[in-house]
Amino acid sequence: NYREVCSGKTGHNEVVMVVYDPKKLPYAKLLDVIWAAHDPTTLKRHGNDRGTQYRSGAYYYGEELKKAAEASKARFEAVLKTKGYKGIVTEIVDAPEYYFAEHFISNIWRRT
Repeated sequence: NYREVCSGKTGHNEVVMVVYDPKKLPYAKLLDVIWAAHDPTTLKRHGNDRGTQYRSGAYYYGEELKKAAEASKARFEAVLKTKGYKGIVTEIVDAPEYYFAEHFISNIWRRT
């Protein structure tokens, strides 16, 4: 449950499931949004929230998407380093089972 995830002891992290049509939005463009939408150089943190459940991640289905994510990360990281930033700590791993959030926390960004 959400409170257990917030404890940082479950190994889960809070994520957003993105459903997209690759014919309209190529995966590479989606990855550009991932890198730009948050600070991928901070470990276990998103904004003011800290803990393992707030780690940065890009999750893939299949080797083709894995390679695309790793290549995109390398390109973005190279640009960051030329500007004096640290390396990217975002994990790129095979997508684990997805669990939908409990009702009271689901889509909270729409209510705040």
